[in-house]
Amino acid sequence: MNTTATGAENPAVIRGPYRPFLMRNVLMIVVGSLIYACAVNWFMMPLHLYAGGIVGLAQLIRTLAFSWVHGVDTAGLINLALNIPLFLLAFRAMSRRMLVGTVISVAVQTIAFTFLPIPALPLINDRLANIAIAGLFGGFGCGLILTNGGSAGGLDLLGVYLTQKGKFSVGLMNLVFNICLYAVMAVLFRLSTAIYSILFIAFFSVAIDRFHYQNIELELMIFTHHPEIRDVIMKKYVRGVTFWDGIGAYTGNETSVLVTVVAKNEVEEVKRDILEADPQAFIIEHSDVHVTGGYQKRLV
Repeated sequence: MNTTATGAENPAVIRGPYRPFLMRNVLMIVVGSLIYACAVNWFMMPLHLYAGGIVGLAQLIRTLAFSWVHGVDTAGLINLALNIPLFLLAFRAMSRRMLVGTVISVAVQTIAFTFLPIPALPLINDRLANIAIAGLFGGFGCGLILTNGGSAGGLDLLGVYLTQKGKFSVGLMNLVFNICLYAVMAVLFRLSTAIYSILFIAFFSVAIDRFHYQNIELELMIFTHHPEIRDVIMKKYVRGVTFWDGIGAYTGNETSVLVTVVAKNEVEEVKRDILEADPQAFIIEHSDVHVTGGYQKRLV
Protein backbone atom coordinates (compact mmCIF):
# COMPACT_ATOMS: atom_id res chain seq x y z
CA MET A 1 0.00 0.00 0.00
CA ASN A 2 1.35 3.43 -0.96
CA THR A 3 0.69 6.06 1.72
CA THR A 4 1.90 9.62 1.28
CA ALA A 5 1.42 12.77 3.32
CA THR A 6 2.05 16.18 1.86
CA GLY A 7 1.28 19.80 2.68
CA ALA A 8 2.46 23.38 2.76
CA GLU A 9 5.12 24.97 4.91
CA ASN A 10 3.94 26.49 8.20
CA PRO A 11 4.76 30.21 8.00
CA ALA A 12 4.49 32.56 10.95
CA VAL A 13 1.47 34.29 9.48
CA ILE A 14 -1.07 32.08 7.76
CA ARG A 15 -2.68 33.70 4.75
CA GLY A 16 -5.22 31.63 2.94
CA PRO A 17 -5.56 31.66 -0.83
CA TYR A 18 -6.97 34.92 -2.13
CA ARG A 19 -10.63 34.61 -2.99
CA PRO A 20 -12.63 37.37 -4.70
CA PHE A 21 -14.22 39.85 -2.31
CA LEU A 22 -17.90 39.74 -3.28
CA MET A 23 -20.66 42.23 -2.56
CA ARG A 24 -22.22 39.56 -0.34
CA ASN A 25 -19.07 39.61 1.80
CA VAL A 26 -19.21 43.41 2.05
CA LEU A 27 -22.89 43.29 3.02
CA MET A 28 -22.28 40.65 5.70
CA ILE A 29 -19.38 42.66 7.16
CA VAL A 30 -21.60 45.76 7.33
CA VAL A 31 -24.44 43.77 8.93
CA GLY A 32 -22.08 42.09 11.40
CA SER A 33 -20.56 45.44 12.41
CA LEU A 34 -24.01 46.95 12.94
CA ILE A 35 -25.15 43.96 15.01
CA TYR A 36 -22.06 44.27 17.23
CA ALA A 37 -22.54 48.03 17.70
CA CYS A 38 -26.26 47.59 18.43
CA ALA A 39 -25.53 44.88 20.99
CA VAL A 40 -23.16 47.18 22.87
CA ASN A 41 -25.12 50.45 22.57
CA TRP A 42 -28.60 49.05 23.18
CA PHE A 43 -27.95 46.40 25.82
CA MET A 44 -24.65 47.26 27.57
CA MET A 45 -24.60 51.04 27.65
CA PRO A 46 -27.98 51.53 29.42
CA LEU A 47 -26.52 49.37 32.22
CA HIS A 48 -23.35 51.53 32.30
CA LEU A 49 -21.25 48.47 31.46
CA TYR A 50 -18.32 48.15 29.10
CA ALA A 51 -17.34 45.92 26.20
CA GLY A 52 -13.92 44.31 26.25
CA GLY A 53 -10.90 44.96 24.06
CA ILE A 54 -10.22 48.25 22.31
CA VAL A 55 -13.92 49.18 22.23
CA GLY A 56 -14.04 48.81 26.02
CA LEU A 57 -10.92 50.95 26.34
CA ALA A 58 -12.51 53.59 24.09
CA GLN A 59 -15.62 53.60 26.27
CA LEU A 60 -13.49 53.95 29.40
CA ILE A 61 -11.57 56.91 27.93
CA ARG A 62 -14.89 58.48 26.88
CA THR A 63 -16.26 58.17 30.40
CA LEU A 64 -13.16 59.60 32.05
CA ALA A 65 -12.23 62.39 29.65
CA PHE A 66 -15.02 63.19 27.20
CA SER A 67 -18.25 62.77 29.12
CA TRP A 68 -18.82 66.52 28.67
CA VAL A 69 -19.37 66.13 24.91
CA HIS A 70 -23.12 66.03 24.27
CA GLY A 71 -25.12 64.94 21.23
CA VAL A 72 -22.85 62.13 20.07
CA ASP A 73 -21.13 59.20 21.75
CA THR A 74 -17.42 59.92 21.35
CA ALA A 75 -16.52 56.27 22.05
CA GLY A 76 -16.85 55.55 18.32
CA LEU A 77 -14.35 58.26 17.37
CA ILE A 78 -11.96 57.23 20.14
CA ASN A 79 -12.20 53.62 18.95
CA LEU A 80 -11.28 54.80 15.44
CA ALA A 81 -8.29 56.77 16.78
CA LEU A 82 -7.04 53.74 18.74
CA ASN A 83 -7.43 51.48 15.70
CA ILE A 84 -5.30 53.61 13.38
CA PRO A 85 -1.90 52.80 14.97
CA LEU A 86 -2.91 49.14 15.37
CA PHE A 87 -3.89 49.05 11.70
CA LEU A 88 -0.52 50.49 10.65
CA LEU A 89 1.23 47.97 12.91
CA ALA A 90 -0.53 44.97 11.33
CA PHE A 91 -0.73 46.34 7.77
CA ARG A 92 2.10 44.28 6.24
CA ALA A 93 0.81 41.04 7.72
CA MET A 94 -2.74 41.45 6.39
CA SER A 95 -4.07 39.92 3.20
CA ARG A 96 -5.92 42.15 0.75
CA ARG A 97 -9.17 40.52 1.77
CA MET A 98 -8.67 41.21 5.45
CA LEU A 99 -7.41 44.72 4.74
CA VAL A 100 -10.57 45.73 2.88
CA GLY A 101 -12.87 43.94 5.33
CA THR A 102 -11.26 45.57 8.36
CA VAL A 103 -11.49 49.08 6.91
CA ILE A 104 -15.19 48.54 6.14
CA SER A 105 -15.92 47.13 9.59
CA VAL A 106 -14.10 49.84 11.55
CA ALA A 107 -15.78 52.57 9.44
CA VAL A 108 -19.26 51.11 10.07
CA GLN A 109 -18.50 50.66 13.78
CA THR A 110 -17.36 54.28 14.06
CA ILE A 111 -20.58 55.60 12.53
CA ALA A 112 -22.77 53.19 14.51
CA PHE A 113 -21.15 53.76 17.90
CA THR A 114 -21.28 57.51 17.34
CA PHE A 115 -24.84 57.93 16.13
CA LEU A 116 -26.86 54.93 17.33
CA PRO A 117 -29.15 56.20 20.10
CA ILE A 118 -28.47 54.77 23.56
CA PRO A 119 -31.70 53.99 25.46
CA ALA A 120 -32.10 55.86 28.72
CA LEU A 121 -33.33 52.69 30.41
CA PRO A 122 -32.42 49.02 29.82
CA LEU A 123 -34.55 47.40 27.13
CA ILE A 124 -35.12 44.38 29.40
CA ASN A 125 -35.64 44.62 33.14
CA ASP A 126 -33.36 41.68 33.90
CA ARG A 127 -29.69 42.77 33.99
CA LEU A 128 -28.27 39.32 33.25
CA ALA A 129 -30.61 38.89 30.27
CA ASN A 130 -29.33 42.17 28.78
CA ILE A 131 -25.72 41.04 29.22
CA ALA A 132 -26.40 37.61 27.70
CA ILE A 133 -28.18 39.12 24.66
CA ALA A 134 -25.38 41.67 24.18
CA GLY A 135 -22.69 38.98 24.35
CA LEU A 136 -24.44 36.48 22.08
CA PHE A 137 -25.46 39.03 19.45
CA GLY A 138 -22.10 40.83 19.65
CA GLY A 139 -20.26 37.53 19.16
CA PHE A 140 -22.53 36.61 16.27
CA GLY A 141 -21.86 39.98 14.61
CA CYS A 142 -18.09 39.65 14.94
CA GLY A 143 -18.35 36.06 13.71
CA LEU A 144 -20.03 37.34 10.55
CA ILE A 145 -17.22 39.84 10.05
CA LEU A 146 -14.49 37.21 10.45
CA THR A 147 -16.25 34.58 8.34
CA ASN A 148 -16.56 37.03 5.44
CA GLY A 149 -12.88 37.92 5.37
CA GLY A 150 -12.62 40.97 7.59
CA SER A 151 -11.89 41.73 11.21
CA ALA A 152 -13.50 44.01 13.77
CA GLY A 153 -10.19 45.79 14.32
CA GLY A 154 -8.85 46.37 17.81
CA LEU A 155 -7.28 43.31 19.39
CA ASP A 156 -7.78 41.40 16.12
CA LEU A 157 -5.20 43.71 14.52
CA LEU A 158 -2.82 43.35 17.45
CA GLY A 159 -3.27 39.58 17.14
CA VAL A 160 -2.23 39.72 13.47
CA TYR A 161 0.95 41.58 14.40
CA LEU A 162 1.81 39.29 17.31
CA THR A 163 1.17 36.20 15.17
CA GLN A 164 3.64 37.53 12.62
CA LYS A 165 6.29 38.21 15.27
CA GLY A 166 5.62 34.99 17.16
CA LYS A 167 6.24 36.80 20.45
CA PHE A 168 2.96 36.28 22.25
CA SER A 169 -0.02 33.99 21.91
CA VAL A 170 -3.15 35.83 20.75
CA GLY A 171 -5.34 34.17 23.36
CA LEU A 172 -2.99 35.15 26.18
CA MET A 173 -2.74 38.69 24.82
CA ASN A 174 -6.55 39.05 24.86
CA LEU A 175 -6.74 37.65 28.37
CA VAL A 176 -4.04 39.93 29.79
CA PHE A 177 -5.47 43.03 28.10
CA ASN A 178 -9.00 42.42 29.36
CA ILE A 179 -7.81 41.55 32.89
CA CYS A 180 -5.98 44.88 33.04
CA LEU A 181 -8.95 46.75 31.57
CA TYR A 182 -11.47 45.31 34.02
CA ALA A 183 -9.08 45.72 36.96
CA VAL A 184 -8.98 49.45 36.18
CA MET A 185 -12.80 49.52 35.98
CA ALA A 186 -13.07 47.74 39.34
CA VAL A 187 -10.84 50.40 40.92
CA LEU A 188 -12.39 53.44 39.22
CA PHE A 189 -16.03 52.38 39.42
CA ARG A 190 -17.60 49.49 41.30
CA LEU A 191 -16.50 45.88 41.43
CA SER A 192 -19.91 44.87 40.07
CA THR A 193 -19.27 46.93 36.93
CA ALA A 194 -16.14 44.87 36.18
CA ILE A 195 -17.83 41.56 37.04
CA TYR A 196 -20.87 42.17 34.84
CA SER A 197 -18.62 43.35 31.99
CA ILE A 198 -16.60 40.13 32.32
CA LEU A 199 -19.86 38.17 31.96
CA PHE A 200 -20.41 39.97 28.65
CA ILE A 201 -16.98 38.81 27.44
CA ALA A 202 -17.82 35.24 28.47
CA PHE A 203 -21.05 35.19 26.44
CA PHE A 204 -19.30 37.02 23.58
CA SER A 205 -16.46 34.46 23.45
CA VAL A 206 -18.87 31.51 23.36
CA ALA A 207 -20.87 33.10 20.53
CA ILE A 208 -17.90 34.10 18.37
CA ASP A 209 -16.40 30.60 18.63
CA ARG A 210 -19.77 29.11 17.64
CA PHE A 211 -20.45 31.41 14.67
CA HIS A 212 -16.91 31.96 13.38
CA TYR A 213 -16.66 29.08 10.90
CA GLN A 214 -12.90 29.46 10.55
CA ASN A 215 -12.66 28.08 14.10
CA ILE A 216 -14.51 24.87 13.15
CA GLU A 217 -12.59 22.06 11.44
CA LEU A 218 -14.00 19.25 9.31
CA GLU A 219 -12.31 16.17 7.94
CA LEU A 220 -12.97 15.15 4.35
CA MET A 221 -12.27 11.61 3.14
CA ILE A 222 -12.42 11.48 -0.65
CA PHE A 223 -12.59 8.35 -2.81
CA THR A 224 -11.72 9.17 -6.41
CA HIS A 225 -10.21 7.84 -9.62
CA HIS A 226 -8.60 11.27 -10.17
CA PRO A 227 -5.73 11.50 -7.63
CA GLU A 228 -4.72 14.88 -9.10
CA ILE A 229 -7.54 16.34 -6.96
CA ARG A 230 -4.97 16.45 -4.16
CA ASP A 231 -3.09 19.13 -6.11
CA VAL A 232 -6.23 21.28 -6.22
CA ILE A 233 -6.60 21.06 -2.44
CA MET A 234 -2.92 21.77 -1.79
CA LYS A 235 -2.44 24.59 -4.30
CA LYS A 236 -5.78 26.40 -4.16
CA TYR A 237 -6.58 25.97 -0.46
CA VAL A 238 -3.04 25.42 0.86
CA ARG A 239 -4.22 22.42 2.90
CA GLY A 240 -2.21 19.28 3.54
CA VAL A 241 -3.44 15.99 2.07
CA THR A 242 -2.72 12.39 3.04
CA PHE A 243 -3.48 9.80 0.35
CA TRP A 244 -3.17 6.10 -0.27
CA ASP A 245 -4.16 3.54 -2.89
CA GLY A 246 -7.25 1.48 -2.18
CA ILE A 247 -9.37 -1.15 -3.91
CA GLY A 248 -13.17 -1.08 -4.08
CA ALA A 249 -14.49 -4.25 -2.42
CA TYR A 250 -17.49 -4.48 -4.77
CA THR A 251 -15.89 -3.52 -8.09
CA GLY A 252 -12.33 -4.63 -7.42
CA ASN A 253 -11.16 -1.43 -9.11
CA GLU A 254 -8.25 0.66 -7.79
CA THR A 255 -9.17 3.99 -6.25
CA SER A 256 -7.31 6.82 -4.51
CA VAL A 257 -8.28 7.68 -0.94
CA LEU A 258 -7.54 11.29 0.09
CA VAL A 259 -7.87 12.71 3.59
CA THR A 260 -7.68 16.41 4.44
CA VAL A 261 -8.87 18.79 7.15
CA VAL A 262 -10.42 22.14 6.18
CA ALA A 263 -12.22 24.97 7.93
CA LYS A 264 -16.02 24.91 7.83
CA ASN A 265 -16.13 28.09 5.77
CA GLU A 266 -14.02 26.35 3.08
CA VAL A 267 -15.80 23.01 2.89
CA GLU A 268 -18.53 23.75 0.33
CA GLU A 269 -16.08 25.33 -2.10
CA VAL A 270 -13.66 22.41 -1.68
CA LYS A 271 -16.39 19.85 -2.35
CA ARG A 272 -17.56 21.80 -5.41
CA ASP A 273 -14.03 21.75 -6.87
CA ILE A 274 -13.70 18.02 -6.15
CA LEU A 275 -16.98 17.18 -7.90
CA GLU A 276 -16.10 19.38 -10.87
CA ALA A 277 -12.89 17.38 -11.32
CA ASP A 278 -14.57 14.03 -10.65
CA PRO A 279 -18.41 13.96 -10.63
CA GLN A 280 -18.24 10.34 -9.41
CA ALA A 281 -16.09 11.15 -6.38
CA PHE A 282 -17.37 9.80 -3.07
CA ILE A 283 -16.91 12.24 -0.16
CA ILE A 284 -17.31 11.48 3.54
CA GLU A 285 -17.50 14.52 5.83
CA HIS A 286 -16.63 14.22 9.52
CA SER A 287 -17.59 17.12 11.80
CA ASP A 288 -16.56 17.85 15.40
CA VAL A 289 -12.91 17.26 14.53
CA HIS A 290 -10.20 18.28 16.98
CA VAL A 291 -6.78 18.77 15.40
CA THR A 292 -3.44 18.88 17.20
CA GLY A 293 -0.25 19.66 15.34
CA GLY A 294 0.41 21.37 12.03
CA TYR A 295 -3.13 22.40 11.09
CA GLN A 296 -3.19 26.04 10.05
CA LYS A 297 -5.70 28.33 11.77
CA ARG A 298 -6.10 31.18 9.33
CA LEU A 299 -6.58 34.85 10.00
CA VAL A 300 -8.90 35.25 7.04
